[in-house]
Amino acid sequence: MTETIKKPSQPIRDAATLILYRFEAGRLQVLLGERAASNAFMPKTYVFPGGRLDLADYRVRPAAPLNAATAARFARARITGPRKALALALAAIRETFEETGLRLASPASRSIRGELPQGWAEFCAAGLAPDPSTLAYVCRAVTPPKRPRRFDARFFAAPASAASGELRPSEELGNLLWITPDDAVRLDLPPITQEVLRRLPDWLAEPALHNPDLGIPYFRRGYSGRDTMILE
Repeated sequence: MTETIKKPSQPIRDAATLILYRFEAGRLQVLLGERAASNAFMPKTYVFPGGRLDLADYRVRPAAPLNAATAARFARARITGPRKALALALAAIRETFEETGLRLASPASRSIRGELPQGWAEFCAAGLAPDPSTLAYVCRAVTPPKRPRRFDARFFAAPASAASGELRPSEELGNLLWITPDDAVRLDLPPITQEVLRRLPDWLAEPALHNPDLGIPYFRRGYSGRDTMILE
């Protein structure tokens, strides 16, 4: 009798994603980039900038706190405490800078020289600090089982006007482009990115965008069909 050996399940890592958006001629555009072919997780697909939460993201001092609506949305879900909520927002900002060159930053409230954790030195050059005050927490998604990597990702959205710097590709994210959700369907998109793009216009509409009592869509298992989404 041959014994069946089960593969150990993949650990689920905390991650954060940033949806930068703008309106051109009244049409919503978002920033997407193509993941490298060598990447084990969703290679050669178009995604929003983002990545794994690092311990360093807990240690960097931001220029401003989370806005009241985003902080309240995390508190209402009762899943993520305020310290981790801020660290996730900072992870989204750091990953966006690393992958696209765009920086959501403001002058640091005081000198942070000598206090910078690993991974933040370039971002905080010239006395800058990450500024998460414009980030809106819009949804959460857990990678379905049987994938080579699994993440518990929190999705934030911020206007492109809050970012500075020159847009440039990186080893992780190439072919950066501003594109409407309708045009993006022609790209190779992961299912969760398709779902987020479909719902994004409603999430960004006033007054929903700044409503602290709005339930956070939480996608899990399959990412398709209404039965895979709950509200935190």
